[in-house]
Amino acid sequence: MSGQGSAGNVIAAICSCFIPGLGQLVQGRILAALLFFVFVSSGYFLYFLIVPAILGAILHLWCIIDAAKYR
Repeated sequence: MSGQGSAGNVIAAICSCFIPGLGQLVQGRILAALLFFVFVSSGYFLYFLIVPAILGAILHLWCIIDAAKYR
């Protein structure tokens, strides 16, 4: 990737919108992708407890921003 704001980072951020961690996986950051996917998915899976769903949504947003700002 060329740097922040490059087309690769935009594509990675769009990928992370659909599946948490996919943008990090596209960028080659396997551990970050796995951690984001596990934590966001478990937060969404426990939606009926409300608090984990809110934390999952916050982590999902962080995941998208992280993919967009990666250098």
